[in-house]
Amino acid sequence: MKKSVLVLLLFFISIQIAISEQLVVSTQLPDYSVHYDPKRDAFQDGRDAIRLAKETNRRILIEVGGDWCKWCHLLDRFLNKNPDVKKQLHQIFVFLKVNVSDENENIDFLKVFPQPLGYPHMYVTQSNRKLLVSKDTAQLQVNHKYSV
Repeated sequence: MKKSVLVLLLFFISIQIAISEQLVVSTQLPDYSVHYDPKRDAFQDGRDAIRLAKETNRRILIEVGGDWCKWCHLLDRFLNKNPDVKKQLHQIFVFLKVNVSDENENIDFLKVFPQPLGYPHMYVTQSNRKLLVSKDTAQLQVNHKYSV
């Protein structure tokens, strides 16, 4: 009986740890990593992302899009349905979501990058601002869906 209770207790503790790890990914992310917001200052968010990338030895993944963007929502949904992928990405990259919309096109911020072919568009930079990759996310799709 004691062994059964102990096994059950360990099972519930392991579930709690797993849930806590998933919550860490979502609750400790800066707002600029989670939401497109036309009112945000992309330059300040960029400086904050660079600082965090340097402190945590990560690269920066800049995701350009907006709340109007169907494929942006599909990408978010894909990452939320695949928490292991999302967690790994956040361990490697500091995410910086940059809004592009009629309300705020962030032209000045984005003029140093290659022109996006569609949205969402991703750029990967080092913490020293060196551009490593410019990627149309349509290239990440298989059968019109994002795939692991």
